[in-house]
Amino acid sequence: MAQKILTVQTRGQGLYEFTGDVAAFVRDAAVEEGLLTVFVRHTSCSLLIQENADPDVRRDLDQFFRRLVPPSDDPSMRWIVHTMEGPDDMPAHIKAALTQVSIGVPVVGGRLALGTWQGLYLFEHRDRPHRREIVLHLGP
Repeated sequence: MAQKILTVQTRGQGLYEFTGDVAAFVRDAAVEEGLLTVFVRHTSCSLLIQENADPDVRRDLDQFFRRLVPPSDDPSMRWIVHTMEGPDDMPAHIKAALTQVSIGVPVVGGRLALGTWQGLYLFEHRDRPHRREIVLHLGP
């Protein structure tokens, strides 16, 4: 069993790949077979496994979620009550609720069993930069 906390510094809304850091953790742990649990310790960002070859995929996903859940100062979002931290606050919580804060990835042969074009991403839902913590837990 091995554990580590990764820190991802964001610059605002968008997807931030951290696959390389996770692959290094798995390699250093020297576990041949197991399950890696990836968990983000925040309520206004989330985790995704997504294509890492074409950056247009990340841009399109980011735009889709911005259109799906606009800021609370958008006329369509007048129903929102929680606005203490700005117009991106409650929409960030909604986006996190629609996605996931924990991902399980099998480890096979000492490596992440991700597909050829798959990568691990932190999906930042807030406008301002944040320092996000991601817990990695590798078990048998």
